[in-house]
Amino acid sequence: MSGGKPSVEQPASFVFTPEYLARAQRIIAKYPPGRQASAVLPLLDLAQRQHHNWLPRAAMDYVAGLLDMAPIRVYEVATFYSMFNLAPVGKWFLQVCTTTPCWLRGSDEVMAACERKLGIKGQQDASFLHSADGQFTVREVECLGACVNAPVIQVNDDFYEDLDGPLTEKLIDALRSGQVPPKGSMKGRQHSMPEGGRTSLTEFAAKTGAGED
Repeated sequence: MSGGKPSVEQPASFVFTPEYLARAQRIIAKYPPGRQASAVLPLLDLAQRQHHNWLPRAAMDYVAGLLDMAPIRVYEVATFYSMFNLAPVGKWFLQVCTTTPCWLRGSDEVMAACERKLGIKGQQDASFLHSADGQFTVREVECLGACVNAPVIQVNDDFYEDLDGPLTEKLIDALRSGQVPPKGSMKGRQHSMPEGGRTSLTEFAAKTGAGED
């Protein structure tokens, strides 16, 4: 289920910009007449991206109108999927995975580093935690699907992997300064190889001559 309560403060209206409307129309055109409701997920995603990474009710109503859907059906979708934020989030939206593989690899330390660095521990709304400057929002989430490189934080659309407490603080410092680190392993690990590099199949097998005369 989506986290957080809908924002009390809501914009009076919402419309796609010409660029986003063109993208929406290309998506809708993929579906046959009468089946345009199938485009609700990608259109809600577009609306959220246009509206500073959160989805106001006016945007949901607008999408319902584009797709000839009852607004309640769009609300049902938007409130079901955790990818949609129903209230404002910071410029940097940190989703900290604490499911079993990340927990076994130290996600408690990662979450504690976020709380310590951003001063968010003990906030009343435990689902979305906001830094005092409004630049960061932290949310604890279920599996992000990158278990082999645990612990993992998703920052907006990008994954940062192989984290611990100090590396999490380093990541936050870099984001705050605008020096966004390359996505992926914070330890420099290549893909999902062992941290020290390959341990097997490090070179081609010598020619055995099998099958030769």
